[in-house]
Amino acid sequence: MTGYIMAFDQGTTSCRTLLYDQAGRVVATAQAEFKQYYPEAGWVEHDAMEILEKQVETARQALRQAGIEAKQVAAVGVTNQRETTVVWDKHSGQPINRAIVWQCRRTAAECAAMKEAGLEELFRRKTGLLLDPYFSGTKIKWLLDHTPGSRVRALAGDLLAGTIDSWLIWNLTGGAVHATDPSNACRTLIYNIYSRVWDSELANILDVPINMLPEVRPTASSFGAIKADWFGAEIDICAAVGDQQAALFGHGCFTQGMLKNTYGTGGFLLMNTGDRPVTSRSGLLTTIAWEVDGLTSYALEGSVMVSGSAIQWLRDELGLIDRADETEDIARAAGSNQGVYFVPAFTGMGTPHWQPAARGTIVGLTRGSGRDALVRATVEALAYQTADVVSAMEHDFSQPIRLIKADGGAASNRFLLQFQADILNKTIVRAATDEQTAFGAAGLSGHAAGFWDFNALVGRSEQSGESFEPKMAEHERQSLLRGWRRAVACALTWANDNSLDI
Repeated sequence: MTGYIMAFDQGTTSCRTLLYDQAGRVVATAQAEFKQYYPEAGWVEHDAMEILEKQVETARQALRQAGIEAKQVAAVGVTNQRETTVVWDKHSGQPINRAIVWQCRRTAAECAAMKEAGLEELFRRKTGLLLDPYFSGTKIKWLLDHTPGSRVRALAGDLLAGTIDSWLIWNLTGGAVHATDPSNACRTLIYNIYSRVWDSELANILDVPINMLPEVRPTASSFGAIKADWFGAEIDICAAVGDQQAALFGHGCFTQGMLKNTYGTGGFLLMNTGDRPVTSRSGLLTTIAWEVDGLTSYALEGSVMVSGSAIQWLRDELGLIDRADETEDIARAAGSNQGVYFVPAFTGMGTPHWQPAARGTIVGLTRGSGRDALVRATVEALAYQTADVVSAMEHDFSQPIRLIKADGGAASNRFLLQFQADILNKTIVRAATDEQTAFGAAGLSGHAAGFWDFNALVGRSEQSGESFEPKMAEHERQSLLRGWRRAVACALTWANDNSLDI
């Protein structure tokens, strides 16, 4: 088969489109950022219409950059920020409100009330998830409860709900397909990962009409055709997959026990557990990795709410750096963290603590603490948070982890990856390219379209980049980890104790 595969990589802060040739080489890349909205403390929103416009814009740019026409594209794979939720009118195509982003904490009280009612075990048993505002189900409920008239419209069948993959697919197919895949559906608190259907009991508890929800199709399968109006020719959509599962696939983690860590806006460590879901005892999530060729693969996941976005905070809110890549030299030049620890819990804490009320906490400051100490503490925080997740994963999987594949924007920071290897006392292997998520979506789509065979994907995914081996003395490693644990305890105290009379 001749032609190209296109990947839509719709992330938390930008939309990207990549084009791949038959050899799996990137022949064009286009990217466009979109606006972030923070209407209240802990709230995060996106304009779904802007996301659609930016994704289409980048696809057109990529086609022009490669000098090809849409008719030469064999298939498109869509990967997306997973839990971000849109509700829209199926007649007008207009969202009823801004999209609620996965980081948003506005439904924390709703989750706490369900926990108090003893419902968490039911959700955990059916979905593999905890009751946390991170997930989509309570976001849909909030949009229906707080947008006048929307619940009546939903019950009448006039509204649709979905994650960003569903939103893009519905629009690009001209409203012909309202669908998602298991890797996205399983992040909603409504999809039963064992029976692999929308669960009416959970939907009723959340007060979400099931008729709003998308059809769940296999990850690598037909999701309809993009209408010719968009790019000049129809293009088949042959895969939809959540971004973290796409990265797992892109890294070639096809067998049980293989794992990757992505340093993106958040931080996400996933381990393939094969054809069986593993129930966590340590605050990890049990999730679906993908459904391909009639087989469902599962994963254990650790989710860190703030990772690379902490570096953006240094740049955009504090003005301590002009570019993210400056942090490597600054952190190295600092020599040590000077006793400063930063817990970047801007939108709460995920694995293993799951405390939505936590907020960013800096401890250990002295009069001599300056920019370098804070920058280094921020970079180190990315590694400490990953260390907490790895510890939980080793406990649940009952075997040591020796090697972790790394990707994401912050993985370009060599100081970070060396510090990660040191603080974990494990080997870190950086991906050969920075495009594991996009390649995962492209690979799944190309496989479904018959463009690539599976063996070719395995060979492409096995390519590795730089390796980082641990060098730190054990007493120093343990001392740093003790300091981090004390800092986390401070952040959790702030979240949990409102009774102090000061």
